[in-house]
Amino acid sequence: MVQILLVYNDWALLILRLVLALILIAHGWPKIKNLEKTAQNFNAMGFRPGRFWGALVAFVESIGSLLLLLGLLTQVAALILALEFVVIMLWRLKTKQKLVLGYELDLIILAALLVLASIGSELYSLDNYFGLYLF
Repeated sequence: MVQILLVYNDWALLILRLVLALILIAHGWPKIKNLEKTAQNFNAMGFRPGRFWGALVAFVESIGSLLLLLGLLTQVAALILALEFVVIMLWRLKTKQKLVLGYELDLIILAALLVLASIGSELYSLDNYFGLYLF
């Protein structure tokens, strides 16, 4: 282990949390803006009723990503989002999608969410400010 790099642990978690939040906002915002289209997409993917599953995913991604951005209830938000991404991964594997140009982004997002769910947001977060460490 390179000891000098340990000084940057909190910064690394901050960058991971912010980048992940921005990616999830970019994917969640269109879903929440057009819930009807989201419902149609979820029906087409086989998640019926699409109106329920589409709205659920839109709200989970939108609220969860905002919580990650703020570093508020980070572990809970990351865990709930990770459960969503487990379902996404199972669906992608079931539909025999490839890793490259298929599910690689979902896989890295799932891994990052699991890191945040297990470690939390550490120093630079509202969790730290309010002392909200749950696990």
